Amino acid sequence: MALQPFTDNYEDNSTEAGFQFTFYCDICREGYKTKFIESSTYKKGRFLRGISGAFGAASSMLGGLGRGLERGADILSERFHGMSPDWQREHDQAFELAQNEAKGHFHRCPRCRKWVCENDWNEQDGLCVECAPRQNVEIAAARAKRITEEIEEAASQSKLFTGKIESKQTICPRCGKPSGEGKFCNNCGASLKLNVCPRCGAENSAQSRFCGECGNRLQ
Repeated sequence: MALQPFTDNYEDNSTEAGFQFTFYCDICREGYKTKFIESSTYKKGRFLRGISGAFGAASSMLGGLGRGLERGADILSERFHGMSPDWQREHDQAFELAQNEAKGHFHRCPRCRKWVCENDWNEQDGLCVECAPRQNVEIAAARAKRITEEIEEAASQSKLFTGKIESKQTICPRCGKPSGEGKFCNNCGASLKLNVCPRCGAENSAQSRFCGECGNRLQ
């Protein structure tokens, strides 16, 4: 008989050994897997001969997601082609039981008709969270967003560095190359000690003959 699932957003994980199905939330896509039902036909060994190994333990099939119920039934029919009538009847019965089990873990939104899990169900308004967002969640999210914006705004207006940026280099008076930060030139070894003017107290390079401030002759 043609399968009529309550939602076409599911996977049929059945194998020759038994039956199991996974139903998915239409919003977050999280799945609920029903309990495994062992096949009595498989247990008794009543399979048609010549069935290939198309039903591996890891095999699964999308249950017509986004294709409609009629196409989903055709795919199921192709997937289970070659199985015995007894196995087919077991499969249909197991599918009905699985749907009843899964329905207890989903809600159908009366507005958008989606089947959603508990995480996406607004129990206070009786709608999914897309149709009726939870107020406390939205308020918390808006508050967190505003706090982040205020932090970024305050950071953009803060002056983080107050020192001076100097790129001036000391040039050796003897060799004319950058001398480094020591007391002697890194290139020629000349002394970099400043010569203090005895008249005005200004500092001059060691090689200066006259003070750069007052013109006094230096020793």
